[in-house]
Amino acid sequence: MNAPDPQAKPPAHFQYFPGNYRWSAEMLVVLSTAPFGGAEISEVDRIGRALRNKVGDDEAWFDEWVKGADLRMQTAQAAEAKGHKLTAASNYLRACFYYQIGDHSRQPKDDLAMAAYKKSLECFRKFAALTDRPRIEVVELPSKHGSFAAYFIHAENPATKRAPCVVRFGGFDTQKEIQYLRGVPDLVRRGFSCLLVDGPGQGEAIRFRGMHMRYDFDIAGSAALDYLETREDVDMKRVAILSMSLGGYYAPRCAAMDSRFSACIAWGPIWDYHATWVKRLQKIKEAALPVPAEHLLWACGVETYDEALKKLEGFKSGDVAGKVTVPFLLLHGAEDAQVSTADAEKLFNAIASKDKTMRVFTADEGGAQHCQRDYLTLACDTVADWLEDIFKK
Repeated sequence: MNAPDPQAKPPAHFQYFPGNYRWSAEMLVVLSTAPFGGAEISEVDRIGRALRNKVGDDEAWFDEWVKGADLRMQTAQAAEAKGHKLTAASNYLRACFYYQIGDHSRQPKDDLAMAAYKKSLECFRKFAALTDRPRIEVVELPSKHGSFAAYFIHAENPATKRAPCVVRFGGFDTQKEIQYLRGVPDLVRRGFSCLLVDGPGQGEAIRFRGMHMRYDFDIAGSAALDYLETREDVDMKRVAILSMSLGGYYAPRCAAMDSRFSACIAWGPIWDYHATWVKRLQKIKEAALPVPAEHLLWACGVETYDEALKKLEGFKSGDVAGKVTVPFLLLHGAEDAQVSTADAEKLFNAIASKDKTMRVFTADEGGAQHCQRDYLTLACDTVADWLEDIFKK
């Protein structure tokens, strides 16, 4: 851990573990989901205080988050046994998230990590079964490349029989359950259905189905559309694609390669992911990494960083941005330590759509960190308002 510079300007956002970017960023990821049921501040602080003297010890991080998740799961099970469905549901949801946050920092993904992840999936499915709202279906998206695990979240009070739908993917290190906690409850209240999917390199796809990262991520985007076409409650003329972080490459690629998408949101810009990792690996000790660097090897299914970089050569938005012609929204934080504003501008300028918006969040207003983890509700409102405006046109 690097000691904070006493002469440095204090950060404009909350840092739970000053001097440790990754751990502090993860704490923001957790705390920011409280409005959507992902966290209880007291529970998170209890875990954080247990880690105060262990900063940077990823083994301790995993152990404490799993311990906290186990407590929530036990509370949920006891409430369920007594017939208190809503108490059980809310605790199962937080347990799911805490298990996954613990898993984020564990490399390699050993038996303990896999067991924790399986518990997280069990907890989310319990939440889906017990909550009174929203209505959540556990679904599969078949494709010739293999089946993708997903959740279909029903729109509430849709204005028409066929509701608009948002297909959502995570990025490098996030999964569909975490996507739920990043604004989905609010979207469905506004009349949007949501399809949350684990694509190649994400969640269940990599852990239990052998699907590693691949540049042609659009195979998952098209599988999502094929599935939605089978439903009678989705308006296929109003389907948006949204993806976060590395999803700044995934979402534009999906929109470029499948014309059935009618809007595209890159929640975080990616211009050249290969170049990004070349820079990170050159300065690995100083790099602002979302997870341990070894995650890259695991996600790519390789043993060396040279092999990983070879796999990343195709992850270039410049190859597809000129084919994105649907309404486009790009979200970026002005103080994003993982992605530069220069890359955001390159991506935005290359998008061919005549209806495109780049929203840059500043430190003064909040949301300046990566994927607005320091002011999540502001970003969620921005996304939802934009979608409402686009689909009313």
